[in-house]
Amino acid sequence: MIQVLTKRADFLAANKGLRNARPGFVLLTRPNDGEGIRYGITVTKKIGNAVVRNRMKRRFRELLRAALPERGLVNHDHVLIGRAGGIERDFQTMAEELGKALARAGEGKGDSSRGRRPRRGNRDRRGPE
Repeated sequence: MIQVLTKRADFLAANKGLRNARPGFVLLTRPNDGEGIRYGITVTKKIGNAVVRNRMKRRFRELLRAALPERGLVNHDHVLIGRAGGIERDFQTMAEELGKALARAGEGKGDSSRGRRPRRGNRDRRGPE
């Protein structure tokens, strides 16, 4: 059975797993110690107003419901993070991209963290010496 992630700790844990970025979304996958297939969706306020964010979440939910039973990773958490271009993208194109991202995650391949910005808390606050 497919379950929905609700706890913040599960979302934070998924962020430490594999990351597969696509133009409309980022897929995070991480093993969950035998909890089954679970999924979560995150769309930040940077994306748009509440109407836009909710539409994107509904689209993601439908994509995941269609893809996870066949292609989801067993005993893994799957988190979809919405990106700015996701609401304009064709549904079928996003379904194909999700399939490819799930296949890459199944092979244990993720995107490099090369382009990621450092978190605010990691900056050196001492200033110049």
